[in-house]
Amino acid sequence: MKIARTFLPHIFVAAMMAPPGSAAAPPAPALRTADIDGALGATGAWNDKEQVYKVSFPRTDVAVEVDGFALPPFMGLTSWVAFKGAGGGKTMMMGDLVLFQDEVNPAMDALLAGGAEVTALHNHFFYDEPRVLFMHVGGTGVVLDLARAVRAANDAVRAVRRARPVPPTSSGRAAPPKSVLDGATLAATLGVPGQSRDGMFKAVFGRRARHGRVEVGADMGVNTWAAFAGTPDDAVVDGDFAVREGELQSVLRTLRKGGIDVVAIHHHMTHEEPRLIFLHYWGRGEAKRLAETVKQALPAPVS
Repeated sequence: MKIARTFLPHIFVAAMMAPPGSAAAPPAPALRTADIDGALGATGAWNDKEQVYKVSFPRTDVAVEVDGFALPPFMGLTSWVAFKGAGGGKTMMMGDLVLFQDEVNPAMDALLAGGAEVTALHNHFFYDEPRVLFMHVGGTGVVLDLARAVRAANDAVRAVRRARPVPPTSSGRAAPPKSVLDGATLAATLGVPGQSRDGMFKAVFGRRARHGRVEVGADMGVNTWAAFAGTPDDAVVDGDFAVREGELQSVLRTLRKGGIDVVAIHHHMTHEEPRLIFLHYWGRGEAKRLAETVKQALPAPVS
């Protein structure tokens, strides 16, 4: 009875403080950090104040210079992921992976296959040698699934560097031949008219957003576009997708499934509604197949 008299008032107070019609949320379960370490193959540090477990991976395998300065991992060449309980048995993960150009898409494939999300891709430096890119990652779900996705990305990076210890400055492929593309054929595949010039073709898919009380559209930069050059059998495509936040992961998966590389993910404006993310891409292959992949990746309906 003594224990009951001590405990019951706390239950009553919690119930009185909970919003009407809802029960007091149970505390998030503690993260099993040893299991995370095992899945990642690395050991992290626990922040008791923020209830976050963070694991870091310094990139010491490739020497990097920024404008002639030999950059140590401490100055921004450290990959990391952090985990925090999200309630309901789920965990939130956020992180940032330090990658070289030939590592980006293998790492992205591994993350997406493992159920993680890729949320940004950009540079942090000017005049870096070799060029360094930073991939921001996230996800909410089963903690070991998220950790294993990051482990798979790190394994993919290691495989790339084992095959080629020095990051290359080009793909090694010859430039595509002189452009002789049939714009009408590509327009039919994409489902929109476009512009042809000197054997090249470009199509634009407008979207709409608002900036305050002003509606903005394709000519103000709110658009997805694709530009093609080369021949029907050996072409390149580059462009930009304007996507809403909930569309990003699907577009990434479709482009990668079609063999198109993602080269940047970031925003182009502020205060737009709905919020738009822009991803830039580059692909090489048969012109029709590239156009089909772009078409498949378009969020529907385009608006």
